[in-house]
Amino acid sequence: MPSPALLDPFLAASGAFVQLVSTIGDEQWTQSGLGTWDVRGLVGHTARSLANLPAYLRAAPRGPLLDDPVAYYLTVLPPGDEPARQAERHRAIAERGQAAGLELGDRPAALVAELAEQAQAALAGVDDQAPCQTPAGPMTLAGYLPTRTFELTVHTLDLARAIGQPPPAALGPALPTCCELAGRLAGQRPDAADLLLLLTGRPVAGGLSVV
Repeated sequence: MPSPALLDPFLAASGAFVQLVSTIGDEQWTQSGLGTWDVRGLVGHTARSLANLPAYLRAAPRGPLLDDPVAYYLTVLPPGDEPARQAERHRAIAERGQAAGLELGDRPAALVAELAEQAQAALAGVDDQAPCQTPAGPMTLAGYLPTRTFELTVHTLDLARAIGQPPPAALGPALPTCCELAGRLAGQRPDAADLLLLLTGRPVAGGLSVV
């Protein structure tokens, strides 16, 4: 079993996501979610963090080890990439999310709950050093799982906004982990100084993001 410091934030984030999805009304699935996603697409994208985890744990590692959540994001979404390539990456992410939303079928909340149960079952038989074959390359679970906690937490907050609900209280244990990772990511970006000013309440230009 993974250590509590690694597992507890993930369980909090996945539990809050499942809980929030269960409250989505039938008429809300086609509402605006985030960017080009409707609510279904946002849920589909977020659920991929649950759906892919068991497969990544089963896959044989290939290539050099990339064992840090910051390095993961810098690999899959390099901040210094040219604008056209960044746009293409984000377009592909958006398309995968929309497709994943459609794959949730006519019982999306129930399927999301099943995916969470499967992810938790996959984690029950491994420890922090278990290998994962991720889109960025092979990582240990200790390096990869915080990225899934981050995705689940941030997009659960996005979903709460989209459906007009407050952030789920159950997210509480995941927030410190995610804020720490966001700070580390911010420090690696070309606009790190502006991000620091933003975090400390200073006025800065819009459009800043750590990912």
